[in-house]
Amino acid sequence: MNVTSDLLNSSTRTFFQKKKVLVTGHTGFKGAWLVLWLLRMGASVTGISLPPATQPNLFSLLNFSTSDLLDLAIDIRDGKSLHRAVKDAAPEIVIHMAAQAIVRDSYDDPVGTFSTNVMGTVNLLEAVRKTPGVKAVVVVTTDKCYENREWVWGYREDEPLGGHDPYSSSKASAELVSSAYRRSFFAEKPEGPSLATVRAGNVIGGGDWGKNRLIPDCVRALTSGENILVRNPSAVRPWQHVLDPLSGYL
Repeated sequence: MNVTSDLLNSSTRTFFQKKKVLVTGHTGFKGAWLVLWLLRMGASVTGISLPPATQPNLFSLLNFSTSDLLDLAIDIRDGKSLHRAVKDAAPEIVIHMAAQAIVRDSYDDPVGTFSTNVMGTVNLLEAVRKTPGVKAVVVVTTDKCYENREWVWGYREDEPLGGHDPYSSSKASAELVSSAYRRSFFAEKPEGPSLATVRAGNVIGGGDWGKNRLIPDCVRALTSGENILVRNPSAVRPWQHVLDPLSGYL
């Protein structure tokens, strides 16, 4: 089955037609693919993110029209600017993908990682709480939010949260923040919004130029005639094509 064409021709497309959707992190690899998909389904999209982190990057290459996408360069750690942007966008659906997403970078900048991934999530959910009309919120975390027990079995959704590194720990914290907002504020309102968190594995696919990512690093090494360096050859990763988790988010 072609996931893209299936969604574009299913009830999902009908659902998203003319829906007002806010996407944070829309300039990233997954975010750019998500915006493209939403626009193909007829949604009205507002994006909130920092500028693309790499050159080249998928977001710039897609060259979205300003008539299709409202592109706002806002740091989600800036609560006031974020609140104002969410209020002005008045979305029905919010998909929160903005994050510091590189494990190795979290060792170099743990404070920035926690402030973006934890307080950025707090700021976004607080803005949603104060914005009438939001019906659904999807907060994107990671499969690395679980306490790593170094066992051979898979992890279930009810496994204990944890994380040995700042990135994983920050995403586990974002899960707790989301749970607190759901229970404390959103569950009280019969009109919503509904809030869910989603946890994807290692994502691959076209348009990824990120650093410290296996597939882009291999391609860069091959094209420059350098040796391919694999940091943890024995590691096992749950590789997913980018459209697979995005279809789940939608």
